[in-house]
Amino acid sequence: MATLDLSTIKPIPGFDCVKMKREIQAQIYEETKNMTPKEQRERLRRMLEQDERWQKAYAKADAVAQSK
Repeated sequence: MATLDLSTIKPIPGFDCVKMKREIQAQIYEETKNMTPKEQRERLRRMLEQDERWQKAYAKADAVAQSK
């Protein structure tokens, strides 16, 4: 997998990272506030499965791009 050169990333004017983080946290809280611990674990398991599928798809696409 290619290494990301973070020195090439430029700030986005007007983008507030802390605000975005807080909004995401509030959304997660609202989605999970009435869940039991078991339901929360199940939600996390589903999210991890989806993440694994995305990682595999990315790795496959990256391998194809590297072979060209």
